Amino acid sequence: MKPASLPEIRKELKSRDPEEVIQICLRLGRFKKDNKELLTYLLFDAQDEQAYIEAVKYEIDDMMDEINHNHIYYAKKSLRKIQRNLNKYIRYSGNKQTEVEVLLHFGMAIKDSKVAIHRSNVLSNMYDRIIARIEKALGTLHEDIQADYRHEIEQL
Repeated sequence: MKPASLPEIRKELKSRDPEEVIQICLRLGRFKKDNKELLTYLLFDAQDEQAYIEAVKYEIDDMMDEINHNHIYYAKKSLRKIQRNLNKYIRYSGNKQTEVEVLLHFGMAIKDSKVAIHRSNVLSNMYDRIIARIEKALGTLHEDIQADYRHEIEQL
């Protein structure tokens, strides 16, 4: 079965009554955790982006505390898991400034952690990709905002 395109879905949702649209959204939330998380962001967190950023930063700090520093293999797996979660949160927001702030905080957390990122090529490459991704997202923001973040990027 081929899924409908977004314009077709939009047209169909406009033709339905609001109560039916609510039921469709609730049913959509039941099937996958990602759908439920996106609905939660759209309904509760999208209005206050700064509070959302702070919540994500708090979660980064919690996950960084749980990293096993004794073995580089487990540290690598933990950092990849954190990065997967961050990518999901960034995708929910869709805001480039949110992406820059979250990735900057993650980069700083990696730098301040006890993980020896330069002992592993994989971790070193991951750290370099994070910095490159920050630079790319920062390039799309206004010059004044870019200047605010430049000092933090230089610390990385």
